[in-house]
Formats: sequence, C-alpha cells, structure tokens
Amino acid sequence: MKWKLPLYKILTDEEDVKIVSDVIKRGQFWAIGPEIEQFENAVKEHVGSKHCVAFNSGTSALHAVLLAYGIKKSDEIIVPSFSFISTVNSVLFVDGMPIFSDIEEETYGLDPEILEQKITPNTKAIIPMDYGGQSCKIFELNKIANENNLVLIEDAAEGLGASVRNQKVGSVSETSIFSFCGNKVLTTGEGGAAVTNSDEIYEKLKLLRSHGRVDKENYFENTSSPEYLGIGYNWRMSSMTAALGISQIRKLGKLIEMRQDNAEYISSKLSKIPEIQTPNTLTENEHIFQMYTIRLPSTQIRTKLQSHLKEKAIFSKVYFDPIHLTTFYKNKFKPSNLPVTEKISDQILSLPLYPNMTDEEKDYLVNSISEFFVK
Repeated sequence: MKWKLPLYKILTDEEDVKIVSDVIKRGQFWAIGPEIEQFENAVKEHVGSKHCVAFNSGTSALHAVLLAYGIKKSDEIIVPSFSFISTVNSVLFVDGMPIFSDIEEETYGLDPEILEQKITPNTKAIIPMDYGGQSCKIFELNKIANENNLVLIEDAAEGLGASVRNQKVGSVSETSIFSFCGNKVLTTGEGGAAVTNSDEIYEKLKLLRSHGRVDKENYFENTSSPEYLGIGYNWRMSSMTAALGISQIRKLGKLIEMRQDNAEYISSKLSKIPEIQTPNTLTENEHIFQMYTIRLPSTQIRTKLQSHLKEKAIFSKVYFDPIHLTTFYKNKFKPSNLPVTEKISDQILSLPLYPNMTDEEKDYLVNSISEFFVK
C-alpha cells in the first residue's frame, strides 16, 4: 500500500548526488577507491577511535570482529535477545554459543545487574546492543568485562552520533560496529564499519575484509602477485557507497538535530495520553532517535493501535520481537528465561520519524493516535 507516513525517509541533497556521480563519472576505482579510507577516517575521527574498517554491512563487520578475536566453537558469547537477529546469528557464524541475558527497562540494553550470573569459564565475550539511538549502560558492562577478562564488542549499529557521559557511542568498548543500512541516521543504503583501538584487531579486520590479502597498495593497480596470509571474505564497501557516507557524515549533526526536534514535538503531544510511555532518555545520554519507540499497556492495545494506524496509512512496526522466541532459536536451544525482554517486546511500537518530517506529518501522526485513544 502507499503509506502517508512511512517508518523512515532518507534526507538527501545535491552534495550526495554530486559526490557519488563524481565517482561514477571517473570510470575507475569503483572498488578500493580513495573514498574508502576517507570515509574510514571521518568515522574514526567522529567516534574518537584509533582505527576504522569499512564493510559492506554491519553484519559483515560483526562477523569479522568475532573472527578477529578468535571466537571459536563452543566459546560462550553473552548476547541480548532484544536486538536485530544478526547480533546473535553472527555468533553462530563462527560456531560460538550465544548465551541470552535479559535487558533493563531504561535503555533496553543488557542489564549489568544480572549479566554476571551468565558468566562461566567458557565465556569469552559480551555483545551489548544500543537500542534505537541511545547508548546501553556501556560503562557498567565494560567494568564487568574488564573484571572478568572478557572481550566487550559493542553492537552500535543504531548508535552512530549518540553520546554517553560526553563520549561518542562506540568509543568506550575496545571494538564496536556500526550499520549504515537504509533506516539508520547515517545511511549509505547498505554498509557498515568496525572501529577499534587495537592495532592487532585492526590488521586482522583488513585481512578478513578482502580475501586474507595484504594490500599495501590498491589491488587493481598492483602488477605484483599479492600475498595471502589466511582465509578472508569479500566484505568490501564500494567506492560509491563510501562517497555517499562521506557526504552523509558531513551533515550528521544536522540530521541528528532534526530528529531530536521532531521527537521532542511528538513526545510533547503523546505524553498527554496516559496509556502511552514516550521514549526515555537517561540524563547521561544523548539520544539520536534512530527509532521513535513508544510503550503501551498491553499487546492487545498495541495490536488494535497498529491496525488503526494502518487504516490511516501510517506505518508502524515492532522492533524487536525476541530472538530466542523465533522458530530457529526455539528449535536449536533450550528455553531462555527473559521476562523483561518478553514484556518490553509485547508492549513496544516504533512510529514514523525522520529528519525532514513536516509539521503536517507530525500532526497527522499524533492526531491519528489521539483519535484512537478517545474513541
């Protein structure tokens, strides 16, 4: 159907068109072009990390990071069930064992107060996820990881540009990953990156990204036979994609400010409805509103509201259904006791929000929701 309000729209400008067109028009270096390193430099400088490696998706970045840390068969990795499924799938990609732990109700991130109960002698890493544009309790999780000699790999796919305690999301953990998929604040359509302060992990990520090959110069410009040090993959980002990323990151501050303004307006209206809990932001966090997610009293009310919004041609979606309750994970693993995850997943609903949302669109959204609750 044609949505009056889609869940997201991408804000583009002439700079986006020009920078990508320039790559296309030059007729060469569509792969491994100079834009790759330029984009990587822009991301690492924004985050405040030592290194950045661009990938063709956030999933590829996370897969590569797990390989770089040597995660292997039967290594236990503590993960949330409240996330996009690739957070957990990536553990299976390397034959690791995902161990689900419950989340807290303030940021919807892994709950530091119960996480230590999941640590065993086989635990090797923790993968927290930053939900919807707000940091999880990353400092508390980092403390637990350090005290137990565990690797902390932050799934910051939804968090580029957000801050926690005046540090950029992705900078607290030794290694973090980002996604630039179509619904992200900074988007290149598809794409991802890993940032790290480890020289060793950085070098491994570069090998894993491109067939295990040592690239001291552009492969397509090198007449010598390359050196291959191990198994790698074709997880490279294209030059056009990186060029778009360069243009997008230049206006990241503007995109975030527009999202925050729109979220503030919507919350000011919806907070007057007793049945709705608008997004919560911890005082130590800067929320970039990659998603705008409300909580409702029950699944029944949510289902009826979602049907009402569909009749109004307003897109809404549940982000996220619990991973441990999907058919695959229910069949593969023993049942998990995650009461907070299941409660929140039963109550949440993500609503349309994007940078260039007009006043008319915002009013149509809040008025349609208000209409439902005053019936």
